Amino acid sequence: MSPTSESTTEQPRRSRDIEHWDAEDVAAWDAGGKDIAKRNLIWSIVAEHVGFSIWSIWSVMVLFMPQGVYHIDAAGKFYLVAMPTLVGAFMRIPYTVAPARFGGRNWTVVSALLLLIPTLMTLYVMTQPGTSYTTFMIVAAFAGFGGGNFASSMTNINAFYPQRLKGFALGLNAGGGNIGVPVIQLIGLFVIAVISNTAPEIVCAIYLVAIAVAALGAAFFMDNLRNQRSNLGAMLEALRYRDSWVMSFLYIGTFGSFIGFSFAFGQVMQINYLAGGDTAAQASLHAAQIAFIGPLLGSVSRPFGGKLADRVGGGKVTLYVFVAMIFAAGILVTTGVLDDAQKGAPSGGQLAAYVVGFILLFILSGIGNGSTYKMIPSIFEAKAQGRDEWSREEKASWSRSMSGALIGFAGAVGALGGVFINIVLRASYVGDAKSATNAFWVFLGFYVVCAVTTWLVFLRMSTRARAGENVGSPAEPVTAG
Repeated sequence: MSPTSESTTEQPRRSRDIEHWDAEDVAAWDAGGKDIAKRNLIWSIVAEHVGFSIWSIWSVMVLFMPQGVYHIDAAGKFYLVAMPTLVGAFMRIPYTVAPARFGGRNWTVVSALLLLIPTLMTLYVMTQPGTSYTTFMIVAAFAGFGGGNFASSMTNINAFYPQRLKGFALGLNAGGGNIGVPVIQLIGLFVIAVISNTAPEIVCAIYLVAIAVAALGAAFFMDNLRNQRSNLGAMLEALRYRDSWVMSFLYIGTFGSFIGFSFAFGQVMQINYLAGGDTAAQASLHAAQIAFIGPLLGSVSRPFGGKLADRVGGGKVTLYVFVAMIFAAGILVTTGVLDDAQKGAPSGGQLAAYVVGFILLFILSGIGNGSTYKMIPSIFEAKAQGRDEWSREEKASWSRSMSGALIGFAGAVGALGGVFINIVLRASYVGDAKSATNAFWVFLGFYVVCAVTTWLVFLRMSTRARAGENVGSPAEPVTAG
C-alpha cells in the first residue's frame, strides 16, 4: 500500500495488482487502505464459505444414503466423511503458497472454479446408488479441494491487515468460511424435510450456482498483492521455531475438533436415532435438524475468540478454552457411560446431554480457533522486533511471510485432527462396546494434554522470562501470544 492516498485508492481502479502494500502504514490505511482490505475480506469470506461447504458436502450426503440402498454401513460412512478431511489437510500446504505466487485474487478465482470438479462428481455418483464404495471414496477425496481454500484465504487476508486488527479480521474470515459447514447442512435439512431424502442432487445443484457467484465476485472485486513473500522456503524457515510446532499441535485441538465434529456429529446422532427405532428417513431428518446447530455456533464464536485474544492475549484465551473443553468432553463421557450401562436406546435426557456436550465443544473450538490465529502473528511479530538490524518494513514483511506460512501449515496439521476424530469414532463403534464412549475418553485426554501444553509453553515460560530467568534460546524467544 503506497503511503499516499492517491496511489492507495487509484491503483486498484487501473489494475487488480497492488505493487506495494504496507498495512502498518497508518496514514495510508486511513486514506483508503482499510476499504481495500475490507472489500478483499468480504469476497475472501464468500469464496472460503463455499469451499468449506464443498469440503463438508459428504457430511450431508451420508444422510441421503440409507444402508439398504447404498449398501454402506455406519463404519463405512465415517471413513467416507474422513476422506475429504485427509485430502484437504494436505491440500493446505500448496494452497498456502499460492496467493503470493499467483496473486490472491487470481488464486481465489481458480480455487473457486476447482470446486466444480467435486460438486459435479458428487452429483453424478449420488444418482447412481449401485456405485462401488471405492468410487465413492475417490469422489469424496476430491471434496478435499474445499479444504485447501481455507489456507489460501487466511494467508491472503493476513497480508491485508495490520497487526492490531489481525485477530478480529482473521477470526471473521475464518468464521465466515466455517459457516459454510452449517449452511450446507441446513440446505440438506431443507431438501430432506421439504422435498425428499432421496434428492441429494438438489444440494449439489445449489452449490454449482454458489461456486459461480464466488468466482465472479473474486474476479471483479479482489486484488493481488505483489509484494508478498510466502513460499515453501518461508514455511521451512517458520518451522525452525519451536513455537510453530506447538501452535500446529494446539490447532489440532481447536480447528481439528471443529471440522471433525462437524463431519461426524450428524452421523453420531443418526446412529442414536436409528437405535431408538426411527426409520432411515426419520433418523436422517432428526439428525439433520440438529447437526447444523453445532457448526453454526462454532463458526459464529470464532471472531469473538479473535477479538477477545486481541484484548487479553491469545495464550490466556486458548488455555481457558481447553480447560472448558475438558469439562464439555466430560459431559459426553458421563452420558456415554450411563448410556452403555442400560439396555436399549438412549433416553431423551441422554440424547439431550449428548447434544449439549457436542454444542459446547463446537462453541469452545470456535473461540479457540480465533485465539490461536491471533497467537500466530503475535509470535512472529515478537521475533521480528528482536532483529534490531532490520528496518520497520523488513520486520513487517518477515513477520507477514512467516505468519502466512505457519497459518497454512498449522491449518494442515489441524485438519488432520478431523481425520483423527472420525477414525476414533469409527473404531469405538466397531469395537466391543459399539458406542462412542471410548472415543469420548480419548477426546477428553487429548484436551488435557492441550491445556497443559498451552500453559507450559505460552504462559508459565513467558512469565518466567519476564521475571528475568533464562528461558528459551535467542533464536526462539518465548511469547505469550
